[in-house]
Amino acid sequence: MIRLKIKEVAQQKGFSMSRLSRESNMAYKTIQTIWRDPYHEVTTTTLNKLARTLGVDPSELIEYVPDE
Repeated sequence: MIRLKIKEVAQQKGFSMSRLSRESNMAYKTIQTIWRDPYHEVTTTTLNKLARTLGVDPSELIEYVPDE
């Protein structure tokens, strides 16, 4: 299972949900969903846009979590 680390990375870099929404030019509702549900499916385009906004490689925004 893939888990998104967008919230953690954004917080480390001083981004709030509203700032991330503004600077990535993405809907606040989308950011809110991703923030609250780290297992939410996102497109590679979305992942790339968020990575670019946060100044990280897209691979830093995801982690593999083995199924229990």
